Amino acid sequence: MEHTDGPLVLGIETSCDETGIGIVRGRTLLADAVASSVEEHARFGGVVPEVASRAHLEVMVPTIERACETAGVALHEVDAISVTHGPGLAGALLVGVAAAKALALGLGKPLYGVNHLASHVAVDQLEHGALPEPCVAMLVSGGHSSLLRVADVTGHDDGIVSMGSTIDDAAGEAFDKVARLLGLPFPGGPHVDRVAREGDSVAIDFPRGLTARKDLERHRFDFSFSGLKTAVARWVDTRERSGEPVPVADVAASFQEAVCDVLVRKALDAAASEGIDDLLIGGGVAANSRLRALAESRAETLGIRVRVPRPGLCTDNGAMVAALGAEMVARGRTPSSLDLPADSSLPVTDVLAG
Repeated sequence: MEHTDGPLVLGIETSCDETGIGIVRGRTLLADAVASSVEEHARFGGVVPEVASRAHLEVMVPTIERACETAGVALHEVDAISVTHGPGLAGALLVGVAAAKALALGLGKPLYGVNHLASHVAVDQLEHGALPEPCVAMLVSGGHSSLLRVADVTGHDDGIVSMGSTIDDAAGEAFDKVARLLGLPFPGGPHVDRVAREGDSVAIDFPRGLTARKDLERHRFDFSFSGLKTAVARWVDTRERSGEPVPVADVAASFQEAVCDVLVRKALDAAASEGIDDLLIGGGVAANSRLRALAESRAETLGIRVRVPRPGLCTDNGAMVAALGAEMVARGRTPSSLDLPADSSLPVTDVLAG
């Protein structure tokens, strides 16, 4: 069902290397403009914070202008400004927060400093309508692997509770590191996904971190992909030392299967443990084709419904920040103050800055 009413909100996302500007009206997406600096980081094999910050600064105004033009709205028409104030890269966050403060002050509009991770949950409303509350959300990206119980996406009255998180490498980080081992470009996720389609996912039995019985007592809903990454590195190294060619497609497929198996297994266990029938998957790794397919097939046998935004809304974007901002306005949450900080280590339970 399409929602054509509701607050008109502009969202700004600069937590990493994408400058995202989104404009929504209620739960209807009007514009999603993204300027990525990923090509500037590719030669370094990872995101360079200073390069990302400078790129945000250079493209901020033109990206805002492009979003307004696409949405067919003037800046003075928006009802509120929403911005990611954490977690993320400190310098990158500062550019977005400063821009949002300037707009809010200049336009005389309320400012909402929101959580990057909660925004990944809220964005699904732009595609599939109102979130079932409560639901279990699994957020998987380059910096985060988290399981959350979501009773109120705005975080009101402990509306978001962390059930588990990564204790070392996040899933997306593991994809990047394994891609580098296999000679695939950065960012690794899409390239591993593409190459894995030509490989055998059971060719190599890579470890499933924190799934042994002894681990489940303390880390039932936590994730660890560092051991998996090391296992892949050792396997590839052994192969190269013996002079044999590395079967890149089989390694990619087997690695991807190990990651997706653990993610889906723990997410469905979390939903079942809470007696919740709705699982939302968000974040950049949610664009992975195997993760989506495995989650849907296993969930169906358990009677659990799975919601995953389209791939373009899984990666970092301004639409998700605008979506959460619009929900804040609609539910009457108190706006943030103009001394809003950028918080690089903001916990997921802090959804709205005071």
